[in-house]
Parts: sequence; C-alpha cells; structure tokens
Amino acid sequence: MKKYRCIICGYVYDPVEGDPDGGIAPGTAFEDIPEDWECPVCGVRKSDFVEDDW
Repeated sequence: MKKYRCIICGYVYDPVEGDPDGGIAPGTAFEDIPEDWECPVCGVRKSDFVEDDW
C-alpha cells in the first residue's frame, strides 16, 4: 500500500499504521479513508494529500 503526504505540514499517512486516534484502523488504504478525514497534525482535508514518492 502506498503512503501519502500532507502538502501543508508534511505528515505522512502510512496505511500500515493507520490513524487510530482519527478512527482509521491499521491496514486501511488511503483510498478507503472517508473524504471528511482530516490530517491529524494540521487539520486539512484528505484532498490536500499527495502520493509520497520520497
């Protein structure tokens, strides 16, 4: 599964870890996260993430 990076703050969503505090279980692909999910660091929407190609 691919990782995605917030273009505002640089937070990287790793599907292996998920975002348990945000209600996203480990193993959840980025594509399966609800559209209203927000970055746990800066609060922007899912649409402000890009595929992490670092």
